[in-house]
Amino acid sequence: MYRMSRKEYQGLLAVASEQVPFGIYAVEKGNYAELRNDKCRSVTQLKELKRDFKSQGFKVWANGKDK
Repeated sequence: MYRMSRKEYQGLLAVASEQVPFGIYAVEKGNYAELRNDKCRSVTQLKELKRDFKSQGFKVWANGKDK
């Protein structure tokens, strides 16, 4: 675990967004954030992943046709 300011986190999200052109690059819940590299093959797969994380209470950061 690593603590950082909100401004540092926003910068890290921008970099992570560039690395995952179609998929989920981060999730956050409360004071917890996790960078991910979940690349999807289809819009359906992306929607399913997003739905799974949202059902657990996470805010999902993703790139793709389904934003």
